[in-house]
Amino acid sequence: MKTAVFSTKPYDREFLEQANETKGQELIFLESRLTQHTIKLAEGFESICVFVNDQLNAAVLIGLKKVGVKHIALRCAGYNHVDLASADELGLVVTRVPAYSPYAVAEHAIALILSLNRKTYWAHSRVRDGNYSLDGLLGFDLHGKTVGIVGTGKIGQCLAEALHGFGCKLLGVDQYENERCKELGLNYVPFKDMLEQADIISLHCPLMPETHHMIDNEAVARMKPGVMIINTSRGGLIDTKAVTDGLKSSKIGYMGLDVYEEEDEIFFEDKTFEMRLDDAFARLTTFPNVLITGHQAYFTREALTRISESTLANLAEFEQSETLTNRVSAAQS
Repeated sequence: MKTAVFSTKPYDREFLEQANETKGQELIFLESRLTQHTIKLAEGFESICVFVNDQLNAAVLIGLKKVGVKHIALRCAGYNHVDLASADELGLVVTRVPAYSPYAVAEHAIALILSLNRKTYWAHSRVRDGNYSLDGLLGFDLHGKTVGIVGTGKIGQCLAEALHGFGCKLLGVDQYENERCKELGLNYVPFKDMLEQADIISLHCPLMPETHHMIDNEAVARMKPGVMIINTSRGGLIDTKAVTDGLKSSKIGYMGLDVYEEEDEIFFEDKTFEMRLDDAFARLTTFPNVLITGHQAYFTREALTRISESTLANLAEFEQSETLTNRVSAAQS
């Protein structure tokens, strides 16, 4: 079966081709991102494969249906960028990769926490410039600090296990309690109580209407002065203006982001010689206590291998009209 693979980077091609060695799918790799303007590239393909910043709103889905697409294989776990109700109505099958490597994302969250705390990014730059002063590099012991984990699924659990090793006090926010997290001493509390008690807040929940801008002005006002916020989940969980104001007032002492709510036109591309048109994002990059990475938390060899293998399995199941193990629909979400 021929599949158009949108938003292809060299690493995507490498791992998908490795996974396809035993599957025999015909993969056509496209660098273009899927938008209303690139729908025609999907013409003649029964399946397409897309990533987190490809557009899958109602208008795009209607266009895909018109050019003959029947199956959309997401090579990611999240599907907040897909209009599932429209996909169901149009008879489009959507599959995803439900889990690839929770360790990858949790470990990146730890990296952001440690880098922000000990200011390793500034220290590295100073030493390269011959500046060995320690002024401004003072950190704190992670041991004994209270960390609020919002979302205690597989990724949140991996983070809890790592932070337990550091000797942190753990608070959890989730409608479903994770028994393994409770064994580690994590206490489940209401969201507002976590905001008031946590020294560090790490977000690991999906983006839904209920969680959109969960970190807003009201949430920031409840937080402890100098709080650290980490987001390796979805950009829309955070109201950018609210945290910018919090950084300016010093209510937020540190912020580590691997995602951004308007990242579609920014991340995964080399913008070195382009003007930054997003004023809110540009403002965030000016704060010395903000560390931003370009949606790379998932980016490990193990995760890419698993993503590629699951994606190829989803394509094979669709081609063979088998039960689709990883299908998602509006009824399920």
